[in-house]
Amino acid sequence: MKARVTITLKNGVLDPQGKAIEGALGALGFSGVGEVRQGKIIDLELAESDRDAAMKTIDEMCRKLLANTVIENYSIDIV
Repeated sequence: MKARVTITLKNGVLDPQGKAIEGALGALGFSGVGEVRQGKIIDLELAESDRDAAMKTIDEMCRKLLANTVIENYSIDIV
C-alpha cells in the first residue's frame, strides 16, 4: 500500500523559506505571486493491506517523527 503525507506549517508560523521563494520568484520576473508557503511531501510504501490500520500507523509515525505537531499540520492520503 502506498501513502503520501503532506506536511505544512500551521497558519501564523513564520516561513522564511516561503519568503525566500517569494522574493526569488519576483526577482525572476514572475509578478502577481502572493504569499508563498512551503512544505514537504513524504511518500511511504507499507506492507499493510488494511486501509484503516495503515492510516492509524501513519498517523502515529507523523505524531512521533515525521511532523512537528507544535508548528506543522499534516494530511495523509492513501494512493
